[in-house]
Amino acid sequence: MNVLGLIVLGVVWGAVMTPVSIALSNHYGMMDYPDDRKLHHTPMPRGAGIVLWSGLTLWALLFPEVTFELRMVLTGATIVFYAGYIDDMFSLSPFGRLAAHFAAAALFVPLSGQLGFMRIGILIVWIAGVTNAYNFIDGLNGLSLTMAILCLTFLGALSGNGWVIPAASIAAGMFFWNFPVAHTFVGDGGVYLLGYYIAMIAALWLREADFGLIRFVVLLLLIGGVPVIDTLCAISRRLAAGKSPFYPDRSHVHHRLLDHGYSPVHVLVTLGLLQTGSLCAAWLIAQI
Repeated sequence: MNVLGLIVLGVVWGAVMTPVSIALSNHYGMMDYPDDRKLHHTPMPRGAGIVLWSGLTLWALLFPEVTFELRMVLTGATIVFYAGYIDDMFSLSPFGRLAAHFAAAALFVPLSGQLGFMRIGILIVWIAGVTNAYNFIDGLNGLSLTMAILCLTFLGALSGNGWVIPAASIAAGMFFWNFPVAHTFVGDGGVYLLGYYIAMIAALWLREADFGLIRFVVLLLLIGGVPVIDTLCAISRRLAAGKSPFYPDRSHVHHRLLDHGYSPVHVLVTLGLLQTGSLCAAWLIAQI
């Protein structure tokens, strides 16, 4: 199947299967209930991540030649997805989720090639961190999907990795059920999967690149972009206040922009532009 056909198929899958996930969420009570920190005012289905996971799994089974690397990436993606999906249903402890994220990130080790111990360690922490960062940024309709689509498109252009196509196109199909009016949320399972998948593709690209350590770290920060920078700021702020880094609050960048009078559409566009700028900066630094 050519690229255009795969894109169309992914968008159709995301658009058509998301209503099925809504029905499942309603049936099994996978609802996100409003509180003082959240923007929605009625219970919202939150299990749409299963559309992304099932679509990627079917793509891997039916279309490409399934390589060892793809098996490892999808195994890790399945681990973080199910950790989040179970959390959507029953609520896991933050430390249980984090353990699952690091276990999935450790699957990069057999894929690390000739990378040194320090860079492998940095990438494992970064992969687990990006996995969490996409959950932290998921507080506004369409935001996590927008960040993911932009980053996947960038990584595809930079690395030539075709694995980005099904993920980005399925996310695009889901987007219209999540923005501007949300009919469902991606849920923890979906955003964890997006963050992990993006981080693993970036790590595989960086494995092949010959960058000095400083440029390597700067590229990680810029590829992570808005979700990673916002997460680092949130963790620093909470630790400085003597709170758990997992303590929820309304001080994320999207909350601050909303509190300053920006509309949700303006916030999404603003953060999308910032993410694009961060990714363009990463591209420039990679060319040096």
